[in-house]
Amino acid sequence: MKVELFDFHLPEELIAQTPLEQRTESRLMVLDKETGEITHEIFKNIKNYLTPGDVLVLNDTKVLPARLFGIKADTGAKIEVLLLKQQEGDKWEALVKPAKRIKEGTEILFGDGQLKAVCEDVGEHGGRILDFQYEGIFYEVLEELGQMPLPPYIKEQLEDQDRYQTVYARERGSAAAPTAGLHFTEELLAEIQEMGVHVAFITLHVGLGTFRPVSVEDIDEHEMHSEYYVMTEGTARLLNDVKDKGRKIITVGTTSTRTLESIALKSGGVFKEDSGWTNIFIYPGYEFKAIDGMITNFHLPKSTLIMLVSALAGREPILKAYNTAVEEKYRFFSFGDAMFIR
Repeated sequence: MKVELFDFHLPEELIAQTPLEQRTESRLMVLDKETGEITHEIFKNIKNYLTPGDVLVLNDTKVLPARLFGIKADTGAKIEVLLLKQQEGDKWEALVKPAKRIKEGTEILFGDGQLKAVCEDVGEHGGRILDFQYEGIFYEVLEELGQMPLPPYIKEQLEDQDRYQTVYARERGSAAAPTAGLHFTEELLAEIQEMGVHVAFITLHVGLGTFRPVSVEDIDEHEMHSEYYVMTEGTARLLNDVKDKGRKIITVGTTSTRTLESIALKSGGVFKEDSGWTNIFIYPGYEFKAIDGMITNFHLPKSTLIMLVSALAGREPILKAYNTAVEEKYRFFSFGDAMFIR
């Protein structure tokens, strides 16, 4: 299957640069995966499409303010660092720019020396292993000095850093937000629960591989990045109960979807308490074992994410829906509008 099959024309002006003032006022496209029927809605009306006994599964990962701006200790040259993954102790895998200036042993200073990093290893594509030195608690220092790692297609500054976090974010570790969840408020979630719809949480720490383009022609040659996930015993028990009763499991976002499908694949279609790394790649031809529906945003052309939603609803219905979204001037990507595939 060729990557080109998942291309569509997207005018640049439809890439949302800033979040709406009210989270729940985003537009919502409802796509019936059985009939292909499209309905245009406002996100706060998502509750009209949920049924008591169903479960919404949300990813409670919290985005780190992982972008740091510092200087080389010896020359004062400006250096940008993007934290990707914590190794052991205070060692982090990171991307640095300009990478050619950072060799083994190079010292980088942040915030007048409040935070210091020493390069311990040099990898490919700007990748480095940095060992950090500081006083106090690392995450508190990071909160003070770091910035949100907004995706490369967002050019404007984010005035309120919390708008790139879900209202239920609690487990620190992501380099990017699970953006389908940005549309929810605590009030909307409370209304959904009052209806008798369950709300459950998993954790998957989103890596920057989410934004990595597919650089091969044939989809099955693409290698997914690995991301760390956790499912608790309580969530597993609830999901098994919902499934046994014939109710629907609806994931919020591709990250929640990938987590549930990874666990169901390992466990023969049931849910179990689990944690580990997943590099599951879902594209048309995949048979879903865990989920019945998904709330998601509108994704990039030729991305692994549009391939995932195409696996759920069919490639042609998805491309038709996306072309409709372009015609109707929906907002795309992280701060954009939502789609409910039901």
